[in-house]
Amino acid sequence: MSADAGVLEADAPQSAFYLLDDQIGFLLRKANQRHVAIFASRIGDLTPPQFAALARLHEVGPTSQNQLGTLIAMDAATIKGVIDRLGARGLVEQTRHKDDRRRLVVSLTPAGRETIGNLLQVAGAISAETLAPLSEREAATLLRLLARIA
Repeated sequence: MSADAGVLEADAPQSAFYLLDDQIGFLLRKANQRHVAIFASRIGDLTPPQFAALARLHEVGPTSQNQLGTLIAMDAATIKGVIDRLGARGLVEQTRHKDDRRRLVVSLTPAGRETIGNLLQVAGAISAETLAPLSEREAATLLRLLARIA
């Protein structure tokens, strides 16, 4: 047996501790890919971040651009692009804050309210389809655990 073969054999047990298919990041990415594919097949004209912005605005009402980014876990540059694209489609509008003219307030337009109102039920079906391989109890557990690490 060569010295190199001995090194490989000694390393084998250590590499057995790391299997890609058992890693949280890999599994989350695969689950996200499944969800995004289902989303795109049902809501093809909005990206998930655009949908998230509309859904959050529907929940909380007008809010600052920075706060909206925080509420949907996006940095300032990313949320600005999302808002700009939604604005170009007439789904959101930006106005200056009445007390702090430096702050932009984002709100749904009537078309944005109609769009998100029509899509919320579809979004629920997308979530259900994403979770379909799980039992109700497993799905609830998964969502609870993901919320703890998110």
